[in-house]
Amino acid sequence: MYIERKIDILTALKNKSLFLLGPRQTGKSSLIHHILKNYRVYNLLKTETFVKLSRSPQRIREEASKQDKIIIIDEIQRLPELLNEVHFMIEELGIHFLLTGSSARKLRRGGINLLGGRAHLRYLHPLSFCELKEKFNLDKAINFGLLPSIYLSKKPDEDLESYIGLYLQEEIVAESIVRNIPAFSRFLQVAALCNGKIINYTNISNDAQVARSTIQEYFQILKDTLIAHELPAWQKSLKRKAITTSKFYLFDTGITRMLQNRNLLNKKTPEYGEAFEAYIFHELKTFADYMRVKELAYWRSTSGFEVDFILANTMAIEIKAKDNISPQDLKGLKALREEKKLKHYIVVCFEQNPRISDGIQILPWKIFLEKLWGNELI
Repeated sequence: MYIERKIDILTALKNKSLFLLGPRQTGKSSLIHHILKNYRVYNLLKTETFVKLSRSPQRIREEASKQDKIIIIDEIQRLPELLNEVHFMIEELGIHFLLTGSSARKLRRGGINLLGGRAHLRYLHPLSFCELKEKFNLDKAINFGLLPSIYLSKKPDEDLESYIGLYLQEEIVAESIVRNIPAFSRFLQVAALCNGKIINYTNISNDAQVARSTIQEYFQILKDTLIAHELPAWQKSLKRKAITTSKFYLFDTGITRMLQNRNLLNKKTPEYGEAFEAYIFHELKTFADYMRVKELAYWRSTSGFEVDFILANTMAIEIKAKDNISPQDLKGLKALREEKKLKHYIVVCFEQNPRISDGIQILPWKIFLEKLWGNELI
């Protein structure tokens, strides 16, 4: 079953070539099959295609016809040498390319900068609330994540385990990214337990029994292979000095739970609250990337006031997995409001009905997401 995606790559492709990056199984190949099926496609996961082009990269140019306005190369990171041919065909033949991949690391090493400004960069994320519509279930999303093949699976737990094994085998071992696989596996579990928290490299180094410098390198690997996103600190407050350290969020709540070795999460537990916050981060990050909205950050003052997310320098968002929001829950937003820099101050929660308390919007999570994807808040 194909679920229509919110990202619009066809319109963008008519103007310029695109890199479309996303973790494995986010649906890049399905997207190509459903909306770009009439264009020439080279899938480098197919052995015969990979062998043919690795031996003779120029074949892609020799096989192009005058009718080819758009050409797709799926999993381009498997053969970055093709970028030389792509560069030539963009410049000399005026062809636009869609180049998909699951590792920015290999592309950067292989010369992604060769294309300079000739190709824009887009990201494909796991499924979102607005894509699933009536098929969306919050508990399911929090426990099993939103990778299409896993969310729609009859055995999602087994598929989550397989996904982690596949990531380690094909992204890390096969590409010789790290030498010490047991150490990296320990790091993955510790990193998952730090999901959504301010990163303390020294503590993680101690827990994972790996050098601090290696931990920093491992986090970069997670970013490069698109498994984690860095959330920078918002530093535009003047009345209260802000800290500058980033947070990291893994890309999927189901993968995070599996790496944490946790059973199914139940409402009204701290673990569920953390996962709920991470899920809302996923929606905000996806919205920001698909709608080309700049800047997603968090704010924390050196005195301890904190707001979970700030989107587009417009909206401050606090996440509370609670049925009843108290004045105590508004302290961070009120402190930030004193800066008089943002338009909206919102608590996303489990209350049944929207209301306004002291000028702060308290929104049930579903209504918040409807307003977000309906472009009512930006």
